[in-house]
Amino acid sequence: SVQLSETGPYVIQSIIGLGDVDADIQMQAAPYQQGRTYIDSKLIPRFINIEVLIKGTDDEDISTKREHLGKVCNPVSGQLRIQYEYGGRIKETYGAADHVPRYLSGEGRSRTHQIAVIDLTCPNPFWRTLQQTQEPTFEPRFRFPISGPFIFGIQRDRRQMINDGDSPAPIFVEFHGPALNPMIINNTTGEFIKINQELLEGEIMEIDTEAGTVFFVEPDGTRRNVFNWIDDAATFFELVIGENDIEYTADSDIQGAIVNITYSKLYNAI
Repeated sequence: SVQLSETGPYVIQSIIGLGDVDADIQMQAAPYQQGRTYIDSKLIPRFINIEVLIKGTDDEDISTKREHLGKVCNPVSGQLRIQYEYGGRIKETYGAADHVPRYLSGEGRSRTHQIAVIDLTCPNPFWRTLQQTQEPTFEPRFRFPISGPFIFGIQRDRRQMINDGDSPAPIFVEFHGPALNPMIINNTTGEFIKINQELLEGEIMEIDTEAGTVFFVEPDGTRRNVFNWIDDAATFFELVIGENDIEYTADSDIQGAIVNITYSKLYNAI
């Protein structure tokens, strides 16, 4: 990893792309229609351009720092995890380097400094919160000075979840057994995710609506893909902007059952 800051040794000279994302405005036209009919707008990938001043003590030090930057921003190494901190807030995204860092010549370099240019392409244009928001089944209310396999609190089979980000947010769901055909419903949109399977004590079902994956986790931790267990009418829904009325149910008594929901809020600029 490498840290770009205002002090060094890798100093940010300029950065473009923290909020600059174009939208693809989708339209259609009927025969003889004047103009177009608006359908939707979708953000295109995010492009980030960074100019960095590398500070060093001599030729050897500059060369070492250049080599390290090139190793981090290596296009063939896949996507980079990009974190940006400002005003005490941290957001992150993922992007791939368009090229090996471009090192400028002439006034862009000397024995004690080097100017480097980094261009990144982020397929997902949104920044997301570093800390994920968790919505556990049990809302803690009180504690007792005892130990043992006890859980105290209010079981929230229905809860209100507020997404105050700039885009619908994918969710990660964990169904814990015992439960028969567990289902989670977003009453705000009418969408639901249902698993046509019985979960026994100690068994877990993991659903990622961003990746569109479904995994069954056995008590010993073994994971296997069980996408075929998803109900045909189910939707890998996301939390819409604003209030979401989320409900958990099953074809069996859910008293004592657990479902956990985790998500990151998405932002189009920071």
